[in-house]
Amino acid sequence: MSAPIAIIGTGIAGLSAAQTLHAAGQAVQLFDKSHSSGGRMASKRSDAGALDLGAQYFTARDRRFIDAVQQWQTRGWVAEWTPSLYNFSEGRLSASPDEQVRWVGTPRMSAITRAMLGALPVNFSCRITEVFRGKQHWGLQDAEGQSHGPFSHVIIATPAPQASALLAAAPKLAGAAASVAMEPTWAVALAFASPLETVVEGCFVQDNPLSWLARNRSKPGRDTHMDTWVLHASSSWSKQHLDQPKETVIEQLHGAFAELIGCAVPAPAFSLAHRWLYARPVSSHEWGSLADADLGLYACGDWCLSGRVEGAWLSGQEAAKRLLEHLQ
Repeated sequence: MSAPIAIIGTGIAGLSAAQTLHAAGQAVQLFDKSHSSGGRMASKRSDAGALDLGAQYFTARDRRFIDAVQQWQTRGWVAEWTPSLYNFSEGRLSASPDEQVRWVGTPRMSAITRAMLGALPVNFSCRITEVFRGKQHWGLQDAEGQSHGPFSHVIIATPAPQASALLAAAPKLAGAAASVAMEPTWAVALAFASPLETVVEGCFVQDNPLSWLARNRSKPGRDTHMDTWVLHASSSWSKQHLDQPKETVIEQLHGAFAELIGCAVPAPAFSLAHRWLYARPVSSHEWGSLADADLGLYACGDWCLSGRVEGAWLSGQEAAKRLLEHLQ
């Protein structure tokens, strides 16, 4: 019996790779520093229902990903989201309809990764700090000093800055990951006891502390007992306020929201803030995935491609494909 393949990270990229390897008859073992799967597709349970604090929706352009999303739709993991969309720029709100098909997980974004994970073996709340090569196999060490292994191959599916540290055994790959700049995003959720009197359900925002806002109840399958909104700050604002206390971030973004939404905005009945340190890569790459096939070390993630959900999924596919080709 050969050793299983370790996959670090249970976001879309890691799970995309895991599913493909599992379908090809390979044993996998997943690890994630969080207490649940999803990465930036994660949803947070709160007093105001489940909130998508990371990825707000996704689109599908590549034929392979379109096919996957259609399967997800058939299984009830995703649904189309058709919000009344607006644009806010130069101090004005204007309707901004487009033809894009937008998808969301149902009843929350994390439903997708939860379903993809299925019954695959996973160690949650386990932050891997080192990936090391033994005589014949790979071993992992976690933040508690525990070792895990042996593994035949390792796939690292974390944001680039975290991946570069885990790729130390392959300096070339570590260097590529280290060259990827990723931007932060502050996300804030605000819940109001009675619905705000606005027709806006999603809004792209320019030249403002905010870059995006979405009305949670407009997404299919969501809890509607409160009128909950998710706000994303712009990358530049997030960078400038990276270490601000959450209360300050909530207060400032609530203020920016109240100014642009065009209706009375009371104090929220509930609010929370979450800081995504590595929300998105600054630029796209054409790597697909990173691989040192002779060593048996791979890396994948949205940062290897487009920075989108689709890019993460395709990158995971690519890493799994390269690993399987090397096994043949």
